[in-house]
Amino acid sequence: MTPSPQTHLGTFLIFQVDGDRYAIAIGEVLEVLPLLNLKKIPHAADGIAGVFNWHGTPAPAVDLSAMMAGKPARERLSTRIVLVRHKSGNGDLRPLGLLAEMATETVRFDTRQFQEPGVTATGAPYLGPTIDDGRGIVQWIKPGDLLTPAVREQLWQQAAANLF
Repeated sequence: MTPSPQTHLGTFLIFQVDGDRYAIAIGEVLEVLPLLNLKKIPHAADGIAGVFNWHGTPAPAVDLSAMMAGKPARERLSTRIVLVRHKSGNGDLRPLGLLAEMATETVRFDTRQFQEPGVTATGAPYLGPTIDDGRGIVQWIKPGDLLTPAVREQLWQQAAANLF
């Protein structure tokens, strides 16, 4: 029997920030939720949209548009909260919501086709390689690198304190 060729296809959720397209690997996504009302966290770091209750667990939410483009995500029917696993300050995997516009499409890419963009954005280690899918450039986002260690350390403590 001939072994099957190793597959390098990955499924990605596509979303937009300020008109540019980005992708998150589906394996990192716990759930895609509609846009919810968030409890604001006073004095939270820039880009932190608030917190919500996810099955009894406080889940902070980051506004990707605010974080990456300096303006809040627009409240549209296609704006979603993409729930991912993220390491908290103590290293536990916790739910983190990502507010993302136009988060309604999944695609499959050959992960070997992604290429480094040639430009490094200082302060944005979450920006990964890019691929041209025929409709334009899509950049891979790495959710585990979205938050700085300082923000990560305080975020879930603040979320728990402000949720209930």
